[in-house]
Amino acid sequence: MKRIACFIIAVLALAACRPASIEPGYIVQVSLGSWDSPDYTAGEIIDRIDSVSSLINVKKVIIGWSLDKDIYHSVGSFLHGKGIEMLLWLPVFAETDEVCDNIPAVDLWGDVPANYDLAAGEGFRFNCPSDPRNAANIISLYDRCFSDCGFDGVFLDRIRTQSFVGGVNGVLSCGCPECVRRFAAEGVDIDAVKEECTAKGDAFFSVSSYAPETGFVFENPVAASYFKAKGHIVSGSVAAIADSLRSRGLEIGMDLYAPFMAPFVGQDYSILSQHADFIKPMLYRMTFAPAGMGFEYGLMRDAIPDASGYPEFAMELAFLDSQLDAMTPYPCAKYPGIEINYREGVAPTSPGYVTESLEAVIAHSFEGAVLSWNIMEAPDSHIACLGR
Repeated sequence: MKRIACFIIAVLALAACRPASIEPGYIVQVSLGSWDSPDYTAGEIIDRIDSVSSLINVKKVIIGWSLDKDIYHSVGSFLHGKGIEMLLWLPVFAETDEVCDNIPAVDLWGDVPANYDLAAGEGFRFNCPSDPRNAANIISLYDRCFSDCGFDGVFLDRIRTQSFVGGVNGVLSCGCPECVRRFAAEGVDIDAVKEECTAKGDAFFSVSSYAPETGFVFENPVAASYFKAKGHIVSGSVAAIADSLRSRGLEIGMDLYAPFMAPFVGQDYSILSQHADFIKPMLYRMTFAPAGMGFEYGLMRDAIPDASGYPEFAMELAFLDSQLDAMTPYPCAKYPGIEINYREGVAPTSPGYVTESLEAVIAHSFEGAVLSWNIMEAPDSHIACLGR
C-alpha cells in the first residue's frame, strides 16, 4: 500500500508540474463608423458581443470612434458586468480632421503625400507626428469627449506615417521644419537625404539582406540612417501620447504594421513595446487593402521596381510564423491581429483560413489574438470555428 501511495503522489506531482492548457484570450473590435452617426445601436452591439462571448473567451472589446457617449455607457455597463474590458479605439495621426484642427504631414519636399482611396471611398490624410499641436489635440479629444465614458483603456490606431499606398513620397515623410529639426537631432541631414534619394532613385531603397529578427538591411547608409531616425521620431511621439494617457489610469494598446513593413512607416517595435500594455501587429495575409501584408509589400515593390534585394514573400503559414517569431522578444503582451471579416475582393477569408491563422498564434504562446477588424460584420462561421 505504501508503494501505491507513493506512486499516486508522484503522478500527482508530475501532473502539477505540467503546464496547464491555457485558453487563448480574444480581443474583438467594434467599428462604429464616422464621428457623427454610429452604425449600430448599443442594443445591437450588446447582443452581438453576448453571442460571440458564449463561443469564445472575449477579454477586451475595442470600440470607436463615434462621439455618442450613450453607446459607451450602455455597452461598458454590459461588458463590465461580464468581466470584459472596454477600450476606446482612437486614431492618432489620421482620421481626426473632423474633430481636430491638425497640421498635415508633408513629404521631404514639402508636399502633402497622395491619399489612397478604396472603391468604397475610404481614404485619409496623415498628420505630422512631430508637431506638438497634433499630440495635444489627441489628448484634449480624449479628455473632452471620452474621459467620462467608462473606458478601461485606449487602443491607439494610425500611429505611423503614410505607407507606400501614397507612393514613395508617402514613406519619405514628414519633412516639415519641426521634423527636419528632429531628424537633425538624430544626426540625419534631410537635405543630404533628398540629394541621395534624387541621385540614386529606386536604388536608394535597395537592401542587402532580410531576416525576421533584424528586418531589411539597407545598402545605402543614408537610407539606413533615415529610416532608423524616422522610427525614433514617430515612435517617440507615440510613446509620449501613450504615457500621457496612461497617467490617466488607462491601459494602452497599439495597432502596428507587421514587423517586416513597420520600419517604412516609422514604427519601432523596441520603442513602442515599452510604452504599450499590448501590441496588435496586423498580420493580414488575406487583406488586399492597406495594412494587408502582401498588399503593402506589393505596392512597395511596384513603387521602387529597380530597388534590389527584396525577396519574394508568399503569404503562407511559414511567413506568418516568421512574423510571429519576430514579435517574440518584445516585453509587452502580444495579441496579433488576424482578419476574420469577409469582403469579396478585399478580404476573401474562410473558416479554414481563420482557424489555421489562430492555431499559428496559439502555438507561439502569446496572450491571445485580436479578431479584426469589425466583429459586427464577421461571418458567424468565422467565429464558430474558434468555439470552445
